[in-house]
Amino acid sequence: MEKWSLMTIAVLLGLTVRWTVSLGSYSGAGKPPMYGDYEAQRHWQEVTYNLPIKQWYFNTSDNNLLYWGLDYPPLTAYHSFLCAYVAKLINPDWIALHTSRGYESQPHKLFMRTTVFVADLLVYIPAVILYCCFLKETSTKKKISSALCILLYPGLILIDHGHFQYNSVSLGFALWGVLYLSYDWDLLGSVSFCLALNYKQMELYHSLPFFCYLLGKCFKKGLKGKGLILFIKIAGTVVASFALCWLPFCTDMEQIMQVLRRLFPIDRGLFEDKVANIWCSLNVLIKIKNIVSPQTQLKLSFGVTFLSLLPTCVKLTLEPSLRGFKFALVSCALSFFLFSFQVHEKSILLVSIPVCLIINEIPFMATWFLLVSTFSLLPLLLKDGLLLAYTVTTLAFLSACVTSFSIFEKTSAEDLQLKSFSLSLKGYVSWFKSFPKIVKRLFLLSVTVMGILTLLSATTSPPQRLPDLFPVSVTIISCLHFVFFWMYFNVVILWDSKSSRSQKKMS
Repeated sequence: MEKWSLMTIAVLLGLTVRWTVSLGSYSGAGKPPMYGDYEAQRHWQEVTYNLPIKQWYFNTSDNNLLYWGLDYPPLTAYHSFLCAYVAKLINPDWIALHTSRGYESQPHKLFMRTTVFVADLLVYIPAVILYCCFLKETSTKKKISSALCILLYPGLILIDHGHFQYNSVSLGFALWGVLYLSYDWDLLGSVSFCLALNYKQMELYHSLPFFCYLLGKCFKKGLKGKGLILFIKIAGTVVASFALCWLPFCTDMEQIMQVLRRLFPIDRGLFEDKVANIWCSLNVLIKIKNIVSPQTQLKLSFGVTFLSLLPTCVKLTLEPSLRGFKFALVSCALSFFLFSFQVHEKSILLVSIPVCLIINEIPFMATWFLLVSTFSLLPLLLKDGLLLAYTVTTLAFLSACVTSFSIFEKTSAEDLQLKSFSLSLKGYVSWFKSFPKIVKRLFLLSVTVMGILTLLSATTSPPQRLPDLFPVSVTIISCLHFVFFWMYFNVVILWDSKSSRSQKKMS
């Protein structure tokens, strides 16, 4: 009973923070003609309710794709339609075709915020609670601490309940997939991930770990017996799930191709805005977009991303384990974020949620990464007037992690899961004796730099000849952190072994 009482308190704290943040500003408030993501979501409700399905993704006189044209998969469109149906019952003006463009009012803001809140309650939060409750070989205290810290992660709260999006839906479905796979419910896990992918195409960041883990399980069972049967069942489940999601668009091949063109707009270029990945950071020194054609940019990013993913995916396929699967979700998503084509700053959430899943295993590094991931969103959050919300939620999250996990006491090579790596260095093992002190100092330096840059970004005007000084600085510093974390997670994955896992269980 005490366990569930404490878990309920953690949920209430998470909900309270979400609702408090939602009372503030949102993306593009009062900024015509395009407004922002809030208006994009409202506009999709307008389009899906008033137009037939066959026109949702096409440019017509009633659907100008240059004005927040629908560019997410069918489940997002169905969700928009569902929200629009409720909106119509409350106030038809909110989704009136053409005349509702840029609609802003307090009642409508309350409605839109509530839709995100309900999505969290129905999809994301139950998945978090069940995942934490059923963590294997974990104490009750750690389970509650994990749930509290995951629910207080500021990045997702600020983007969904501040800036305004529905990332918790796709991330929640993906989390349900992880939960089902944890209990060998492979078909349910496959369905859940298909739902995630059909809600937001960025879930491709997680697709390879799901694929390699399930394929590895099939290999392990034997492809001439039970493994083959499992493979056929999973393949059939995936095909059926996609067919159901895309059924209304399957009447015409041109419909399918148009949706795909909207989902993968190659002509937008390598990156947009200030995103903390390799290409945007390199662009400060080398104007890649100007010297390399779009097609070459696409091939280059594909090649680098593929090579960065390969070791982790091969290891997971050959040695499928639940622990390896969760770490692979982090590593592969981070590879996509750092090296792939057309990355947005909000895509860091696709890395952050898998990191949340392993916060009980490596609390120090997970906390550090989650702080940096939120910091990387700073330029966007400042644009939306969310500085106060950013500061308060970040401090609350850090306090929860320090209190719950005593993170500064979890910096040994063993705590950071680098014991196997340190032993493999042989002659350099002695260097690892001072490793805990080095990591702590790096963490404190990192937090100090992020704090100073946040203060300067919020209070100081940049030089006229360097108007993007602070956003670019945030981008580069965040990118350097992410490269460091990418190397760290890959070391943990590649140096992991059955013997090291058994030693951890014994200890």
